[in-house]
Amino acid sequence: MTEFRSFEELLTTLQDREFARPPAFVANAHVTGLSVARALAAHDVPVIALDRSGDGVAPASDAVVAAGEVTYPLADADEFRADIERLAAAVDHEPVAFGCMDEWALALADDPPAGVRLTFAADVVDTVLDKYELYRRADRLDVPFPETYFLEETDPTTAADALGFPLVVKPARKRRFEEAVGTNVLEVDDEEEFAEAVAAAEEAGVRVMAQEKVRRATGEDHSFASYISPDGEPLGVVGNARIRYPTGYGTSCVVDRVEEPTVRERAERLLADAGYYGISESEFLYDADREEFVLLDVNTRPWKWIGLAVAAGINLPMAAYADAIGTEVVHTGPLDARWVYLPDYLRLNFEDPGFDDVLSDGEWAALLSGEFEAGGWLTTGVYRLSDPGPARALLATEFADRDYYCAC
Repeated sequence: MTEFRSFEELLTTLQDREFARPPAFVANAHVTGLSVARALAAHDVPVIALDRSGDGVAPASDAVVAAGEVTYPLADADEFRADIERLAAAVDHEPVAFGCMDEWALALADDPPAGVRLTFAADVVDTVLDKYELYRRADRLDVPFPETYFLEETDPTTAADALGFPLVVKPARKRRFEEAVGTNVLEVDDEEEFAEAVAAAEEAGVRVMAQEKVRRATGEDHSFASYISPDGEPLGVVGNARIRYPTGYGTSCVVDRVEEPTVRERAERLLADAGYYGISESEFLYDADREEFVLLDVNTRPWKWIGLAVAAGINLPMAAYADAIGTEVVHTGPLDARWVYLPDYLRLNFEDPGFDDVLSDGEWAALLSGEFEAGGWLTTGVYRLSDPGPARALLATEFADRDYYCAC
């Protein structure tokens, strides 16, 4: 287990170490950061995990060689950049940075720190991540998306009259909204709830939109998990978020690698039009009324189940790292794979007596014995018998009065 250090302690630690190759700075350091760290460490990349708190699971992993505190970018973007620059100057190779949640990726993109290699198109990332810009692009490219009204341009009453209730309130940029109201999507059932959501967004200084509540086909959410190289070559797999917790707008807890050409083609068209390169997840749901996939979001950074792509033989973090330092990496996929986030999946099984377990007896046996780590069909978000520290760290936050501030 790696000790999570204060910034000054981390700086001293890095000054005293030598690295045989450029290290990776991975921020933040929870579930997504852990998956990125493991993907890189599998190719002997030294990983330095950065966060505003030591309560994430990544610092406890054997995949991490050092971990410590940096300024949270939403608290002080300038100080965050200064912290990254000081850490970069302390190591003997120019590090490769991975922002694993919106605010970290945007902080790297908005004012790139000196002495750091980025793995994505910093100059266009906001035109993809910002949903106002994303939906305008989708409209121009004839990529279907839910009926949407930007509340900077449309009176909320007009939007509500057009959509009817219930409707969905979503922010253009989700993390600041999530910090303010506790979630990145709000479903509202009447005018009073809608007015409260709009007021909360205004108070937080967040642009929001009103969107139709799509009658989604349960278990049919699909995403294109990809890395686009700087020369425009796409590498990726499509994942089917078969089970979510909570159901509806919850996060994925079982995702399967599938073939879905429509999702891939629409995602590649959006990303190519934007001129975006880097890691991204393009999210679509299947609209039961339209009978087609509609765009929800594009995350221009790693996300919670990126480990599925790695298990499927497409190591997206390593592809990004290799391009950043000018080397090559061999990919063995796409292979069939399933990703499971056990804490949420177990909750769903325990809380819903009618839930139909989608894991086979053989998969449960592989999970409990640790045999799934030998490779093949199954992988997990945190739990590994060969690297138990992250699971232990997750238990410390799950069963104590100490909630990590971010689910991913």
